[in-house]
Amino acid sequence: MSRRPGGGAALRIRDFRLFWLSSIATGFALSMSQVAVGWQVYELHGNPLDLGLVGLAEFIPLPLFALPAGHLADRLPRRSLFAASALVDLAVVAGLLVVTLNGPTALWPFLLLAFGTGVASAFGAPPARALTPTIVPLELLPAAFATRSSGVQFAVIAGPALGGLLFSIEPELVYAVGCVLIVAALGCALAIRAGRIPAGAEAPSLDSVLAGVRLVRRTPVLLGAISLDLFAVLFGGAVALLPVFAKDVLDVGPTGLGVLRSAPAVGALLAGLWLARRPIERYAGRTLLLVVAAFGVSMVVFGLSSSRWRSMLALGASGAVDMASMVLRATIVPLVTPDALRGRVNAVEMVFISASNELGAFESGVAAALVGAVPAVVIGGVATIAVALLWRRFFPELAGVDRLDELRPVEAAA
Repeated sequence: MSRRPGGGAALRIRDFRLFWLSSIATGFALSMSQVAVGWQVYELHGNPLDLGLVGLAEFIPLPLFALPAGHLADRLPRRSLFAASALVDLAVVAGLLVVTLNGPTALWPFLLLAFGTGVASAFGAPPARALTPTIVPLELLPAAFATRSSGVQFAVIAGPALGGLLFSIEPELVYAVGCVLIVAALGCALAIRAGRIPAGAEAPSLDSVLAGVRLVRRTPVLLGAISLDLFAVLFGGAVALLPVFAKDVLDVGPTGLGVLRSAPAVGALLAGLWLARRPIERYAGRTLLLVVAAFGVSMVVFGLSSSRWRSMLALGASGAVDMASMVLRATIVPLVTPDALRGRVNAVEMVFISASNELGAFESGVAAALVGAVPAVVIGGVATIAVALLWRRFFPELAGVDRLDELRPVEAAA
């Protein structure tokens, strides 16, 4: 059996290289900003619920705008929508710079700007995810997803660490550097040649907007893969509570918080580099369920740890298995989805992903306020393991996926 080409082949494609650089620059800027926002918000009142409210504010635009945004991604040039989302991100980071220069004294500006980040994600993620299958050939798709994810994870590694360092020098430096990076990302996005022609010209209607929802609902492989991430990370995510662990459990300060935020990305980067060179070729469905269960185990270990090094290793392991899960899902979903519906299906997936991340951050904040940060993380990790076991029973079609290159788009007709 011949091995598929690695991620280096994808980077030789000009448009993918520009897309990759734009994603890295944006990821770097946003991850730097997130670590600064987390520290600033928790310092206001010392209440973990405030961190959850920031996550909720970032999530709210998703159910409001995701489905119309997915329809736009199938009717308008995807490159232009991707670039427009970078402009919104630039406005958000510039707003955080203004708030910091004036001295943050209230929670509401952070909630408002978190809402703006959610808007950028709602309108930017569907065209961004739909662009990759149009830029690279099918045989390079798994490696291309792994390569892009590895680049973003590199940004997520360096971003929080540098963000924590810059914040300790001068808080506004974090956001000033972030603005420069997003301007660079916007330039790369505008230089992409692919995605300037709409994928379809279907007239806007409620029926066409909901076409992606119908496809996901009647396709067990799609529904199982997308919902798996929702429930696993909704229960098992602990990123929103890292400021609590950094200050009250591990006592590592803002620089240590940046390192903790970087730890999952280190594991994800290593896993992404491995997967870019050696894509998963067999037993994809079973492997997906296995890595989700491993994510839950890593969260239990992190929650019970009182050592910064053990905590970092557990977070690193969580990032590695989460990367494997993300690459498998990011490959399965577009391969099963017709191109004319990829924007709308990606919008549905984005709602699920953001529910697991932003709504999961709200759930983590509420749980920590009720039972404490440590029990909240441990219980969530156990729940994630249970989800992986249940999904094998609920979605046997997903568990039975073997070779990714044998997957084909399902019929688009309802």
